[in-house]
Amino acid sequence: MPMDPAYSPDLHSVVEALAEASTAHTDMPLGRREFPSRTALAGLVEELRALLFPGYFGVSELKSETLRYHLGARMDRVYHALAIQIQRGLMASDPTCEGCQARSLDLARAFLGRLPEVRRLLATDVEAGFEGDPAATSPDEVLFSYPGLLAITSQRLAHELLCLGVPILPRMITELAHSHTGIDIHPGAQIGERFFIDHGTGVVIGETSVIGRNVRIYQGVTLGAKSFPLDEEGHPVKGVPRHPVVEDDVIIYSNATILGRITLGRGSAIGGNVWLTRSVPPGSVITQANEKDGMPS
Repeated sequence: MPMDPAYSPDLHSVVEALAEASTAHTDMPLGRREFPSRTALAGLVEELRALLFPGYFGVSELKSETLRYHLGARMDRVYHALAIQIQRGLMASDPTCEGCQARSLDLARAFLGRLPEVRRLLATDVEAGFEGDPAATSPDEVLFSYPGLLAITSQRLAHELLCLGVPILPRMITELAHSHTGIDIHPGAQIGERFFIDHGTGVVIGETSVIGRNVRIYQGVTLGAKSFPLDEEGHPVKGVPRHPVVEDDVIIYSNATILGRITLGRGSAIGGNVWLTRSVPPGSVITQANEKDGMPS
C-alpha cells in the first residue's frame, strides 16, 4: 500500500521551517548563543560535593597528608570549569557582555569563597537528618543516600550563585536535582540550618519562601503562592514575596499545602493533607479537622 503523502513530508521544507522559527524571535547571532551545558553543570555539582565532603565523594583513598593536594587540584579544576559555564550564562542573557570573561572568573572565585559556609550548613542538615529519622543508621547514610540531602546541597550551592547575580545556572542546578529526586526547591528560597526533608518526593518550595532553623518537612509538601500581582500588560510581577515564611522548629507533615505570604509560627506542627492559607501563631497544631471548622488550635 502506498504511503499517504501527509506522512512523507519533504524534509528539506521541514529544515527550512525549523531554521526560520529559530531565527525569527531573536536578534542574537547564532554564534553567540553558547548556553550553559547541563552535562557540564551536573559534573560540576559532583565536583563541588567532593570539595565539600572529601573522601565521601570523588577520590575515596584520601589521606591526611594528601588531602590538601587533592582539594587544591579539584578547586582549580572547578574554578575554571565553573567560570566557563558562568560566562556562557552571562552571554546568553546579554550577548554584548563587555568584560564577560573577567567577570565570570571573579564570580567563580567569589562563589568558591562561600563554600566553607555552605559546608557548615550542610553538616547541620546531615545532623538533622540523622537525628530526625529513626530509620537512619548513621550520618554517613544520610549523606550518601537521602534524596533530601542531595536536593538541599544543590539548592544551597545554587542559592549562592543566585545571590551573586549569576543568571540561568542556579535554576539549572536545582532542576537537575529535581529530576533526580522529585524535590523542587527554587534557588531563591532562603533556608536556615538543620533543614531536613524526609522521603521528599513531590516537595515543592517556591522562590520567595523563607525557612528558619530546625525545620522538618515530609513528602508532598508544597510551600507555594496563593496568587501573584500582574503588571499593566497582564504579566506576573517578578520578585514579589508570595510564598510562606516558616519559623524555627516547625514540622510540616506529608502532602500539606501552604500557600501565600503567610507565617507559620515557631514550634508549630502542620498535619498531613492540610490546606492552609492563613498565618498561625507560634506553637499551633493544625489538622484537617480544625481547619475545616475554621478554628485555630
